[in-house]
Amino acid sequence: VQLQASGGGLVQPGGSLRLSCATSQLPFSTHDFAWFRQTPGKEREFAAAIRGRGPGTYYGDSVKGRFTISRDGAKNTVYMQMNSLKPEDTAVYYCAAVPARVNSGRLFRPSTYDYWGQGTEVTVSS
Repeated sequence: VQLQASGGGLVQPGGSLRLSCATSQLPFSTHDFAWFRQTPGKEREFAAAIRGRGPGTYYGDSVKGRFTISRDGAKNTVYMQMNSLKPEDTAVYYCAAVPARVNSGRLFRPSTYDYWGQGTEVTVSS
């Protein structure tokens, strides 16, 4: 199973980026998706999650109000719009997927997810 993450890059503080996570193999509506991020020497940190079907979006405290996760079923793609970026948002961002409707309390844990993309690097710097 392949998750293809893209959209990372270099951006100035206060700027915006949109990350994409595309899959051609997972039944999109029957999986929940998430974005995590990781910096060297630190554990993978939850950023956002979205249910594959129906309502339900979840955000980590550090990105709440600035990042928005969404999905396009026709394109089998999950997006994360990142606004008001800060230097501390610098990280490699990974998308992940798991068969749908896991308990919401588990969405924040990397160990919940069965499938991972390769990561896309985001650098926020002036």
